[in-house]
Amino acid sequence: MNVLHLDSSILGDASASRLLTRSVVDGLRAAERDVNVVHRDLGSAPIAHLTPEVLATRGTPAEVLNAVQARESRVDADLLKELEWADTLVIGAPLYNFTIPTGLKAWIDRVTVAGQTFRYTAKGPEGLLRGKRAIVVATSGGAHDGSPVDTMHVGYLETLLGFVGITDVEVVRAEGLGMGPEVRAQAMASAQARIASMFITEAA
Repeated sequence: MNVLHLDSSILGDASASRLLTRSVVDGLRAAERDVNVVHRDLGSAPIAHLTPEVLATRGTPAEVLNAVQARESRVDADLLKELEWADTLVIGAPLYNFTIPTGLKAWIDRVTVAGQTFRYTAKGPEGLLRGKRAIVVATSGGAHDGSPVDTMHVGYLETLLGFVGITDVEVVRAEGLGMGPEVRAQAMASAQARIASMFITEAA
């Protein structure tokens, strides 16, 4: 199994989502004999957001690109190669200002590419990344499950993943992390139990 592990928190070792994505990856390693992992830290080492200069690299011959464009074209190629290679995506998605972190959004904008991860047909858009699995670790300081905020957070990711053909999506939530130590401890314990149950089921 090939796993693309994406973290997007900017909190380093204090991050709840990082702790939980590590638990997911550990669970995958325990459940499968051969697990290869590529880790992208979109919080500590963010990639560039799309700009007109970066967007212009798509479909442009390499020999006419400037130095910045050539570098970003290589980044695009690496990101797409990692995504296509992966059987499973583990996505750490803390809630920042009612949606996903900017580092994760930058990654999405760089890999959601017509003709490579989706295409337009006479019947509408078609995702080209079918057969993959995604495990989304969604953390938040408040409790928003089922609210419009959740639609902009987890709902957005589910919609985006489905758009590129990834419909096998599991969500691990840890909510209310900013609502006091007892609530935080309970939320983290519940999320860890959810992760453990996922892999107990698989092992059985």
